[in-house]
Amino acid sequence: MTREEVRKIALIKKDEKSLTWEELGKAIGRSPVYTAMLLYGYGQASLEEAEALVKVLDLPSETLRVLTKAPYRTPAQPWPPTDPFVYRFYEIVLLYIPAIKDVAHELFGDGIMSAIDMFIDLKRIEDASGTRMLISFNGKWLSYKKF
Repeated sequence: MTREEVRKIALIKKDEKSLTWEELGKAIGRSPVYTAMLLYGYGQASLEEAEALVKVLDLPSETLRVLTKAPYRTPAQPWPPTDPFVYRFYEIVLLYIPAIKDVAHELFGDGIMSAIDMFIDLKRIEDASGTRMLISFNGKWLSYKKF
């Protein structure tokens, strides 16, 4: 089986069973975003995580090998992105990242935020203006080394 085949089967099973990412995350002891990342093929599940996903989604046993293999992380989106939700994130980065970078360097010094040692969280917030989405990227700061 390929990662694409596992992704397709897993997403179909998730829908058939009316499971949320929150529920799947609880089944493996991980966050909803991390769990989705595993099923989309962008992460490497531990054997325990893969076994739990196979069980809760009733996946074929051969998906264990695919889920526990180190992924080749290639973007699934075309460039430029065509999905409005995905495009909006590119737009945010293109418009705001120079300012965010400048403020980050002022706060932390010369470095970058790790995308490997990072937590991602999404929250739904209701306020007077309506429904809002809060996304947090909590990444380890990696200072550039002097040599």
